[in-house]
Amino acid sequence: MTARMIFPLLLGLVGAAVLIALGTWQVQRLAWKEGVLAEIEGRLLASPVAVPDAPAPETDRYLPVTASGALGDEIHVLVSTRQQGAGFRIISRLDTDDGRALMVARGFVKDELKDSPRAGGDISVTGNLHWPDEVDRFTPAPDLGANIWFAREVPALAQALGTEPVLIIARATSETDASVTPLPVDTSGIPNDHLEYAVTWFGLAAVWIAMTGFLMWRIRQGKS
Repeated sequence: MTARMIFPLLLGLVGAAVLIALGTWQVQRLAWKEGVLAEIEGRLLASPVAVPDAPAPETDRYLPVTASGALGDEIHVLVSTRQQGAGFRIISRLDTDDGRALMVARGFVKDELKDSPRAGGDISVTGNLHWPDEVDRFTPAPDLGANIWFAREVPALAQALGTEPVLIIARATSETDASVTPLPVDTSGIPNDHLEYAVTWFGLAAVWIAMTGFLMWRIRQGKS
């Protein structure tokens, strides 16, 4: 090995080591994320309980609950689903049988059914508590006149409906309005791109090694 070959070889080895380390880290992150998702899935489908007196996002997110009461005013949150396209989430006030005012996300209606009359009255619901994080600096303010909201911001929704800041995402209900399709909480919206990242880093490592080998060959050929 000549002096001309030492630096490119060291550069190739260090670069490959860094890329392989990044790929290995992403594999470790993948295992961690799959564990988190499995834990969330198990929590989502656990046996439901009564809504706690003062639930908190830190401890009660995804908690399975059951409640019953009378439906009241509703808010329409713009959403698009893969199966049905554009439409609205229907979030209604729920005056519970035990005297509380909560919110229930009853489900999805198509765009043209936004302002159609819906069956009200008493309802029982089984679902999960959730505090969605959907608001950023690009989120438009709600159009209160048209009752169109662009994100589920629990405190703002609660203020508008005059309820506690508690949102139940319905999984199953005694809903009698066939136009409303439940949109239960699941893990599909939680990103898990670690496998793709790992493949990318390992692929780059393979290319880096191949390029290093080619460079070493060129140097040897030049010497010859």
